[in-house]
Amino acid sequence: MGLDEPTAEQLQEVADAFGLHPLAVEGAVHAHQPPKSERYGDMLFLMLKTIVQVDHEKVTGTSEIVDTGEIMVLAGPGCTIAVRHGSAPPLEGVRRLLQADPQQLGCGPAAVLHAVADMVVDRYIDVADAFAGDVDTLEAEVFSPDTPVDAARIYQLKRELLEFKRAVMPLTTSLQGLSDNNVPGIPPKVATYFRDVTDHHQRVIEQILSFDGLITGMLTAGIAQLGVRQNADMRRISAWAALVAVPTMIVGIYGMNFEHMPELASPYGYPAVWLVMITACTAVYRALRRNKWL
Repeated sequence: MGLDEPTAEQLQEVADAFGLHPLAVEGAVHAHQPPKSERYGDMLFLMLKTIVQVDHEKVTGTSEIVDTGEIMVLAGPGCTIAVRHGSAPPLEGVRRLLQADPQQLGCGPAAVLHAVADMVVDRYIDVADAFAGDVDTLEAEVFSPDTPVDAARIYQLKRELLEFKRAVMPLTTSLQGLSDNNVPGIPPKVATYFRDVTDHHQRVIEQILSFDGLITGMLTAGIAQLGVRQNADMRRISAWAALVAVPTMIVGIYGMNFEHMPELASPYGYPAVWLVMITACTAVYRALRRNKWL
């Protein structure tokens, strides 16, 4: 049975019909819980966080990259109840796959539990592969000399990765527990399938940790590049100030209007002063260019 955003009253009707534990019902009603697995009598409760990629042309300072939802699965004798919240994908595809494989479905409710977990983890892989494209694109821009560094975009990518990480990482313990052969209600055959899901889940975790390191490196590199550019700008400003200081000093001295000043009475005094200023400025400019300040 699949339920999409059920109310407490609707879920209580299902609970009365199937004899569900009150704590399991409470967990299925309230969304925004961390991934976990619990057992209530002969009923196994598995909480899964789902991830979907949000369409976007490129990462901006406010763009949403991933969106999360929740699927709660209650598996007991003779029944499996799935409750979806948020952006959790529909489970029609899981139902069709199970109906097309009677041997797998013959393993009972545990087979349905595995099929749902497998679908969720496969979606993790798809989103992680798409996330890699955003990381690669932004990394190329950060290390491009022609593109200014936008720290807000890097922070936004890191925030979205954190949301992805919070959805995926806590599921490790639950999947490892379900892959053991000593879990009541999970046949050894299904436990073997859960080990495959655990391996895929571990691959996604490794990708997330790799993304986290790359984004942290991009942020550090971006801040360093910003500092280098600011230093270069300050050097240019200082260099132009030095160029202006030379003629300013000479003009300032001759502007004091003393009677006995060099070359005041000479007809060549004015062009001589200009020649001195131009020569001095040229020498300073060449020295600054030689030291790569300009």
